[in-house]
Amino acid sequence: MEESGQNKKGLSKKVIAIIVAAIVIVGGSAAAFVLITGSPKAEYFKAEKNTVEFLTEKVQERYQPEFEWVETTMENPTENTVELSGEYNGPPTGGMGMSPEQVINNSTLTMTSQLDQDNKQLATNLQVNFAGVEIKDIKLFMDSDNAFLQLPFLKEVLTIQDSDLSKLLQESDPAFEKTEIDFEALFKQMDGMLSEKDREYLTDEYLMMIFNELPDDAFETKKETVSVQDESVDAEKITFSLTEKQVKELLTTILEKAKDDDQLKEIVEKQMRNQFGMFTSGSLPGDMESEIDTAMEDFEKSIDEAISETKDLQIPDGLTSVIWVKDDLIVKRDFSISMAAKDEKVSTLSVSGDHSLTDSEQNIAYKFTADDSSATIDINLSNKDDSLKDSITIAGGDTELSYNGESTLKDGTREFERLFSFQTPEPNGSGSLKWNGEATYENDQKTAEHTFTLKLPNLPQDFVSLNIKNDAKTIKKVEQPDDSNVKNLGDMSAQELEMYFQTEVAGQFQQWLMKLMGNPGGGNMNSF
Repeated sequence: MEESGQNKKGLSKKVIAIIVAAIVIVGGSAAAFVLITGSPKAEYFKAEKNTVEFLTEKVQERYQPEFEWVETTMENPTENTVELSGEYNGPPTGGMGMSPEQVINNSTLTMTSQLDQDNKQLATNLQVNFAGVEIKDIKLFMDSDNAFLQLPFLKEVLTIQDSDLSKLLQESDPAFEKTEIDFEALFKQMDGMLSEKDREYLTDEYLMMIFNELPDDAFETKKETVSVQDESVDAEKITFSLTEKQVKELLTTILEKAKDDDQLKEIVEKQMRNQFGMFTSGSLPGDMESEIDTAMEDFEKSIDEAISETKDLQIPDGLTSVIWVKDDLIVKRDFSISMAAKDEKVSTLSVSGDHSLTDSEQNIAYKFTADDSSATIDINLSNKDDSLKDSITIAGGDTELSYNGESTLKDGTREFERLFSFQTPEPNGSGSLKWNGEATYENDQKTAEHTFTLKLPNLPQDFVSLNIKNDAKTIKKVEQPDDSNVKNLGDMSAQELEMYFQTEVAGQFQQWLMKLMGNPGGGNMNSF
């Protein structure tokens, strides 16, 4: 019983975390509604909004062909073909039969998919070449109600409706007693985590509430010259500070509203269920259904606990956030808060950093400190004459992660080389992943080639690499499944279905496999 209670409490905290994450996702958009005055509070949020929008705009400019292609795929039916192959460059290996390098260097996997998001149709065709053995025409088609599966060894095409699949699962396993499967939910997943309607609701009901609850006198401004990446900058300093009492009051107001917000509960539950694809209700893998039910049932109780805990929080120095603004953009930031639960040692979190932002270069440096631990992030992005040069480094303790990339864009073709590296203390040492290739974007099609090479300590240079060829184009419509010889699994009981797979499917598979392996004479599977 004690363990069950602990699980419930943990799940409830996860629900609160989801609320916070959802509010963060729609972050800067609240500022769009608060620009009617020139108050220090409005200027603070305006600077936050402008900075986020500036960086977003520069990223879109850097990768304009890629963003335009993504938009094309969202607005039109598309076909996408991906071919995977490997290349082994390590030392020769001995032994009987085919060596690992022979298998790797002579195998490919090709998948062609067609997607029409508006009409909710998806078709895939998988082909495998495993060391010279070819397997073709593994096809799947799905729409909002039906699924069709074509296998190379079956005479008929298998089909089933989502409602019939739900019934079969319920019949075959009591654990799926209440399960409802909806193929349409798979297409809804592709639309994104939060719908526009949900974003607007969170913005209007929570971000605007937070803005309105913040007292005007919590913000102060003055002129100040500061050092930004070794340069002196004349900026407007905006200080935002809350006392311990004010922080607690703000947190309590948010939690009180969330406790009785039925629409927020619907958003939270929907996001939790989105993790499970076509499972829309009922028993879910890993008893997640009961966890979801428990979390939602305990929603108000968990928030009541949070409200009670908030009253006893220690925030001795309150909250302080200072930004320095130049030309409507943040050039420097300093944030700190010290906090602890009742009777616990107070911990201090501080964030400091600066930005040097121009149209051609964006340089950002931040340091995060929590008591005696710290981490840094340095971002340097350059975009000059369609040539990109990037450097990102994240360091903390004895570990460092870095990314360095260069690319050029000419006549719609981007050539690039990117290197992801890590450094840690022994015995792990260091390693890197190199990604190089090129991609060409035109109005209605894309072609690309990528090579990934892994480098690790004590392994030869370019030990093994992964090659990816990608061709994509817009199409008029998704190819429909072959319905000339269809076997509807939904017309069968669970017992009939089991018998069908044990006899018809298994028998046809065995004959196909014998022929595929060069043994058309027959035999049985136990001989292998």
